[in-house]
Amino acid sequence: MKPYLDLCRHVLAHGTLKQDRTGTGTLSVFGHQMRFDLADGFPLLTTKKVHLKSIIHELLWFIKGDTNIKYLVDHGVRIWNEWPYETFKQHADYQDESMDDFIEHIKADEAFARLHGNLGPVYGAQWRDFNGVDQLQVLLDGLKADRDSRRLILSAWNPAEIKNMALPPCHTLIQFYVADNRLSLQLYQRSADIFLGVPFNIASYALLLLMVAQVTGFEPGEFIHVLGDAHIYKNHMDQVALQLTREPRPRPRMILNPAITSLFDFTYDDFRLEGYDPHPAIKGKVSV
Repeated sequence: MKPYLDLCRHVLAHGTLKQDRTGTGTLSVFGHQMRFDLADGFPLLTTKKVHLKSIIHELLWFIKGDTNIKYLVDHGVRIWNEWPYETFKQHADYQDESMDDFIEHIKADEAFARLHGNLGPVYGAQWRDFNGVDQLQVLLDGLKADRDSRRLILSAWNPAEIKNMALPPCHTLIQFYVADNRLSLQLYQRSADIFLGVPFNIASYALLLLMVAQVTGFEPGEFIHVLGDAHIYKNHMDQVALQLTREPRPRPRMILNPAITSLFDFTYDDFRLEGYDPHPAIKGKVSV
């Protein structure tokens, strides 16, 4: 995962101190590219353990078009909890419940989850219903119809609906590209939390590439990650520095169930990671 560690070093060396919406403050650069050839293994960070279960379930949640955290909560995934909880705290129903109380209500009460677990028309909604267009299906049809098309695009940025989203999409635009029967995916990410978010984003879109390649009959090629505002939060500096003292280990292999022929049929049990030997996990606080 040298490209990721090089990004960390670049931001530490050349970043500008900036304020941000969360009030935490960041060290930031604008414009950076990383490339990961999936022939070299699955790009899951090894300088800290990354919670793959959360990545897989979140991606399946996107693909389903779901925008309510209940599916994630029911599967033990916590990465989206802060945003609806902060909204809930402003609601008349709030009675000083803790985050743990809130999550237990989401698990146990369907009506509560429908009202307070919804994030608005975030990623999954845009992927499956962008102003009436199922972009994922259009993309899959396009790959099968014309592998040389330059219009193999998936967009999460819908200006008409940004105001209704709990969090405007950070990973905003995806383009697919085929050459020599290898399918590559390029992601443009407008805002990139390097310590917490980017390792998830790399693995998530590399996994999406593997899935789409399998169901369309191509070999997986490169995942190219283009970052807009790439930043390290000021309260993550020590964690990033610790990672840079650790020697990267070989990339693992991601094995997909070869029997799956539709992108919409994958389940959590259809993924198997082999050879993952990371350094211990490093905790960091998410800025909301």
